[in-house]
Amino acid sequence: MLVVSTVAERFARQGVQTRFQALMLGGFALLAALLAAVGIYGVVSHLAVRRTHEIGARMALGAEARDVRRLVIGQGFKPALIGLAIGLVATLALARLMRALLFGVSPLDPLTFAAVALLVSGVALTASYLPARRAAKTDPMISLRHE
Repeated sequence: MLVVSTVAERFARQGVQTRFQALMLGGFALLAALLAAVGIYGVVSHLAVRRTHEIGARMALGAEARDVRRLVIGQGFKPALIGLAIGLVATLALARLMRALLFGVSPLDPLTFAAVALLVSGVALTASYLPARRAAKTDPMISLRHE
């Protein structure tokens, strides 16, 4: 059976699968960023709670809120940066395999690498800052009284 269609209709039909794959890939990337944020927040929050007595002692001995924030943020941000570096190296190694899925952009596009690195760093910093802010508000007398 002969089906008559315009060139535009044929191109539209061919692009449906590509658009669907791009939409799914974007959705999974968003889900991965959300899972990373929740995971980092959970771990850093748990570690900050476990160190409540230490943080209270530091504050009782004169540590300021910014010192406590820096301590807790560093505790969550450093492992995230190490993971980011490992991920970038793995991406460079696997870039040739992704070449078939990319249209109009190089697999080694520096702008994309920079944007992803900034996004992951921002997620890690935000997820670490929230528990750090809460830890900095710790009342030294209350945390030391529970010992």
